[in-house]
Amino acid sequence: MKILHKNDENRINQVQMVSIDSLVPKNHLLRKIDETIDFSFIYDLIEDKYCLDNGRPSIDPIVLFKIIFLKYIFGIKSMRQTIREIEVNVAYRWFLGYDFYDKIPYFTTYGQNYKRRFKETDIFEKIFVNILSQAEKQGFVDEKIQFVDSTHVKAHANRHKNIEVKIEKKAKKYHSQLNEEIKKDRELKGKKELRPTNGKEIVKKVESTTDKESGLFHKGEHKEVFAYSVQTSCDKNGWVLACRSYAGNLHDSETFMDFYEKDLKKFEVRKIVMDAGYKTPAIAKMLIDDKIQPVLPYTSPKGKRKEGFYPRDYVYDEYYDCYICPENEIIKYSTTTREGYREYRSDRKKCSKCKNLEKCTESKNKQKVITRHIWKSYLEECEEYRYTKRGKEEYKRRKETIERTFGTVKEYHGFRYTNEKGKAKMQIKALLTFACLNMKKLANMMSRLGRKKPNFLIFREIYIKFKILTNSQIIFN
Repeated sequence: MKILHKNDENRINQVQMVSIDSLVPKNHLLRKIDETIDFSFIYDLIEDKYCLDNGRPSIDPIVLFKIIFLKYIFGIKSMRQTIREIEVNVAYRWFLGYDFYDKIPYFTTYGQNYKRRFKETDIFEKIFVNILSQAEKQGFVDEKIQFVDSTHVKAHANRHKNIEVKIEKKAKKYHSQLNEEIKKDRELKGKKELRPTNGKEIVKKVESTTDKESGLFHKGEHKEVFAYSVQTSCDKNGWVLACRSYAGNLHDSETFMDFYEKDLKKFEVRKIVMDAGYKTPAIAKMLIDDKIQPVLPYTSPKGKRKEGFYPRDYVYDEYYDCYICPENEIIKYSTTTREGYREYRSDRKKCSKCKNLEKCTESKNKQKVITRHIWKSYLEECEEYRYTKRGKEEYKRRKETIERTFGTVKEYHGFRYTNEKGKAKMQIKALLTFACLNMKKLANMMSRLGRKKPNFLIFREIYIKFKILTNSQIIFN
């Protein structure tokens, strides 16, 4: 009798009776996802994208999107590589409902469906929202306190292939409101109204010839690269609530207002925790006016400090609208600039005789000038909350929430760079990546608690699949 060894060809080639289900471990992530996540909502989303009585039988829409989910769940680089992984991975085949002999769709299948059915639609946003709503129904999501930050994703563009273009500088969202405030402030102080600026401001911009919608990004010791900035919000438990993509050369304070208007206003948020990049008078005013408490960090004065007085050494008197210097001299209001800053200037005669002049200012005309934004009071309100015990605890949780989320998607879900071109496709990548992150989180938590999706949802999926197979067309109920 011949003994079969591992490397024996006869043993490798022998036929065995085995089921795919038995080969997938009981604690496999895909098994948890299949048991807990309801994918039947996809049929409702694409109902009007397919023809019911014409054309060849299509791939089950759930299977099509499950292929996409596999790509983002496991951080696979491309669709071509995803199909290769499905061909040899038993767990992937089981998740899609394929046996050993089923032909796997060609890697261009998703691309063709995107061009013909899903392009310029809100299907991907609805998928993200539906996965999040499933977590909300289980009581896992708390949208009252949100943690907001942005991360940069390297674009599919060579940094050396660029051109310099001249573009018109866009006015900021709060520009008209700020001008009205400046006008009122100058009238109150007895100043003349500022003359309107002549012409439009033209600025230079480095633009990629490969991906024009990306932006040149440079931070710290990093090389200059074309990238996208993804504004993201999550709750205290790490559930991603919203995301939106922008060009990488835009500052966080610029993109936040658009992100807030389009996404964050949908939630019943009470507090928003942000880093120093969002600490501007305009953002503080916008949130406080909407009865939302901004939670912001301490920011040290910019520039190199020589031996002298700190900005806090100059005390502001709100009643008389003036500053008091360390020598108890008054620094009076002078004017309000076009940028919304009030200027306060000291008395030259008194300053020239002051013993602490060198500690106070390096001005040649021996005059101290202090600027104060007309919305500075909103930042001071944020500063008061920063000193509270609750404010300190909430800001500390940034590293446990939004920072951890970015670390996870970059390390495990292929979010360091994108192979797609254009802001629209970058937004789809962001939505699907964070949807899969929420999906994985939901599956693990429900599995840990012993929860599963209701039986009627399982029966609904089976019924629809049966109709698809028997009628060779999509039937919706």
